[in-house]
Amino acid sequence: MTEGPATVIVIDDDPSIREALGSLLRSVGFDVQLLASVSDLLSSGRPRGPTCLVLDVRLPGQSGLEFQRELSRRNIQLPIIFITGHGDIPMSVQAMKGGAIEFLTKPFRDQDLLDAVHVGLARDRAWLENEKALSTLHASYESLTPREREVMALVVTGRLNKQIAGDLGVSEITVKVHRSQVMQKMRAKSLPELARMADKLKLVPENPQSS
Repeated sequence: MTEGPATVIVIDDDPSIREALGSLLRSVGFDVQLLASVSDLLSSGRPRGPTCLVLDVRLPGQSGLEFQRELSRRNIQLPIIFITGHGDIPMSVQAMKGGAIEFLTKPFRDQDLLDAVHVGLARDRAWLENEKALSTLHASYESLTPREREVMALVVTGRLNKQIAGDLGVSEITVKVHRSQVMQKMRAKSLPELARMADKLKLVPENPQSS
């Protein structure tokens, strides 16, 4: 899946603030979506590329903080910059503990918002790249045969070919062939690299059978 352009979503129920923020963000080259409520975002869906959300705390219907909690419950990654004209310390603490990039009280400096947006987009870009790499890794693992997966799970624990052959009841030469296929299909250049892949895949080998 190709990465789309960086997008900043602004959700504020005040049309004048939405338009002012939209003009500011477009002036520095961002794609911008201007929305009046959280429900509008849920209807339109998340853009494909790196995304950052500029979110008013007080909104009609679901509030900004409530939406932050909902995203967390649903394990949806979306960097948030809160803006508010009625902020207080407990509210800002709650937002930051929830993982917000910044909590800005109106009126705020344009540069403060832009700096926060850059941080948010960089964080989301890194997350998307990690998800893409993990998806590729899963695809490589799915290409392994069941026996190759067994061999991989034992190889990364440090067991020798002879020991693995005993564990699986096959010849040592058969283990060597499977091991070579695993390294090739997983595109691993070394055993430590294969072990890191197994860790990312959260592979848990079964207890080896005693030979």
